[in-house]
Amino acid sequence: MSADTKKDDAAKGEGVHPGKPVTVDRYTGGARINHWITATSLVLLGLSGLALFHPSLFFLTALFGGGPLTRIIHPWIGVLLFFSFLGLFLRFWKANLWRREDSDWLAHGRDVLAGHEERAPEVGKYNAGQKVVFWSMSILITILIATGLIIWDQYFSAYTTIEQKRWAVLSHSIAAVVIINVWIIHVYSAFWVRGTIRAMTRGSVTGGWAWRHHRKWLRELVTRSSGRKSGGTPAE
Repeated sequence: MSADTKKDDAAKGEGVHPGKPVTVDRYTGGARINHWITATSLVLLGLSGLALFHPSLFFLTALFGGGPLTRIIHPWIGVLLFFSFLGLFLRFWKANLWRREDSDWLAHGRDVLAGHEERAPEVGKYNAGQKVVFWSMSILITILIATGLIIWDQYFSAYTTIEQKRWAVLSHSIAAVVIINVWIIHVYSAFWVRGTIRAMTRGSVTGGWAWRHHRKWLRELVTRSSGRKSGGTPAE
């Protein structure tokens, strides 16, 4: 069966809409709102955190109404980020579990970067690179909220020591620098892989995009639909 024939068959599956071009549902409206709240929180935290990190960046506090307001707002945005990302984590952690094909996909990293993704193994809803970003974000945000609470003097100064605060500030700063870099990689990749941004703006991707980048996931959609139509148990 040719690739074109398989894509035509995929258009008959659940979440796949015939049209010009064929589109495939990827994210619900709730998931997209959750994602953009998380993304906005992360950007605001990065800007306010950098403003407080070094005197040369203090001018960024003007975005938040000055130094005192920035110090007040920054930790609260951190709380928002934590709970918003928690929503994403609960939605997507199962789809981001590491599988055998992910290690094989990473081994074909040069082929993927060179535009020869057909040489890499078929992957599900997320490839190995996306999974690395997901778990990196999960770990780093956990570190940031834990250390942030330790240095949040307004509410927790009575429960921590100076030594604990020193280590917390160091860990918080390192985690912040790392997560900013992970975020940059995430955004760059979204623009680099043409058609990806559409998933988080419209909630769907083209059938060609799904076939090229997440073929196993597309097959699973078709299998689920076929299972429902035949009265069987849909694939998980």
